[in-house]
Amino acid sequence: MSSARAKVSLPPETAHRGNLSLLDEPLTALFCSNRCPGDLILKTYDIARAMRDAGVPVIGGFQTSMERECLRLLLRGKQPVVVCPARGIDKMRIPREWRAPLDQGRLLIVSPFPPTLRRPTAASAFQRNELVADLASRVLIAHAAADGKTESFALKLAATGKPMLTLDSPANANLVRMGAKVLDPVRDMRH
Repeated sequence: MSSARAKVSLPPETAHRGNLSLLDEPLTALFCSNRCPGDLILKTYDIARAMRDAGVPVIGGFQTSMERECLRLLLRGKQPVVVCPARGIDKMRIPREWRAPLDQGRLLIVSPFPPTLRRPTAASAFQRNELVADLASRVLIAHAAADGKTESFALKLAATGKPMLTLDSPANANLVRMGAKVLDPVRDMRH
């Protein structure tokens, strides 16, 4: 799935560290619920590796345990990665594994939150997820647990018409009903 990408501009109050031109890439947003069935854990690892190997630019909050594992895999690649914490970043300590990609210009950290917000909240996570989806050209939701926050977010996202992908599993029937297309790793890893 290829998409042309117009230049993106951030609101003036948005803080960032790293290479701001990464926002001009055709970013794929990555989301996954905290509660994730075993078959989807394996498929999510596989798709994160495939995205890394194909050089797919990825954006996310990387807050849930599955998302953090995907970030760990993605940072081992060469593709652009944009991280959007659900907190202010002015005084944020940069994790060791982020430093080399940041220095290489392939990692960008973006936050719309003031420095006084030092811990993520449910409200800031939702606002961050909206920013991530806005900056992405397409959204991959590896899993959205029924009646969870990710499912609620996916419902709102589906109404926007933003291209939404998911992984093949009966546990993702809710996302398919919302209009998400089941990801084809061969076709959809080309961007």
